[in-house]
Amino acid sequence: MPRVLSSIGPLAPDAGGDLLASAGVELRFAPKGGKTPVAELIELLQGCVATIAGGEPYTREVFAARPELAHIARFGVGFDAVDVAGATEAGVVLSTVVGTLDDAVADLTFGLILDVARGISRDDRRVRQGRWMREMTVEVTGKTLGIVGLGRIGRAVARRAGAFRMRVLATEPYPDRAFVAEHGITLAPLERLLAESDFVSLHAPLMPETEGLMNAERLALMRPGAFLINVARGRLVDEAALEAALRAGRIAGAGLDVRAEEPPRDTRFLDLDNVVLTPHVASNTVETRRAMARMAAENVARVLRGERPGGLINPEAWERRARGAG
Repeated sequence: MPRVLSSIGPLAPDAGGDLLASAGVELRFAPKGGKTPVAELIELLQGCVATIAGGEPYTREVFAARPELAHIARFGVGFDAVDVAGATEAGVVLSTVVGTLDDAVADLTFGLILDVARGISRDDRRVRQGRWMREMTVEVTGKTLGIVGLGRIGRAVARRAGAFRMRVLATEPYPDRAFVAEHGITLAPLERLLAESDFVSLHAPLMPETEGLMNAERLALMRPGAFLINVARGRLVDEAALEAALRAGRIAGAGLDVRAEEPPRDTRFLDLDNVVLTPHVASNTVETRRAMARMAAENVARVLRGERPGGLINPEAWERRARGAG
């Protein structure tokens, strides 16, 4: 009976539990809450051929200690907690649940755009405090939206922008040109996008070349009345530089679903009325979490059957496994 570690707890039948039961899997569960330390993760992975992984660190140390591990099925689309090169060298297949959370994340993105523009959360707090105040806000309709990363989620955001008659600029190294043409999107270098956008929304993956992407120099390129939205990864933004820009009024506000450290220990944005903060919940809908769990379970079952998983990140490792060289 193949043993699989689940970092997301038990899976309901309609969320992939039925697939794993049919595959004859023995599930082991990691403690929920926080990120499992490497030493504890190694202990939990004993005898496991696969894992449905959360944000715990999959390092070369883990791969060396658990050579039986063949597959990391990420419960998400990001994989910055996995040493991909180390996994590939160890013959460990890495898959994601790509496509399952596009709409949920795009919905929250637009929720943040509307909130920062119209001051919804700020006004709610004031009314609850007995402060009946009316401040001027700005409209979203007809404005310019800059999308940094026009992948699946970025494209879902662009579709919603169309309903608001927004002009859309996008920075994307590998654009879907048919989509760009269909939706009237203008591809632009990052510097131009920042200079011309009323709202800048980040949808890029976290990689060495994108860490700290929004630093002091790039924040200074944004319009004084512009807003920054981040639902991707916290470390795309230099948070000290963002705080300085917000306090100095160099940009109008920010909507942040993700932080460099989660949960954050600092209080840098808590007293700023022009910042909307949410606790990394962009994909936290009943429908999306069920679909994510089901695809992760399906990926596990597929690899156990010798079939290529969806959302494969390192095809080199899969090819090695398929050839029996892993």
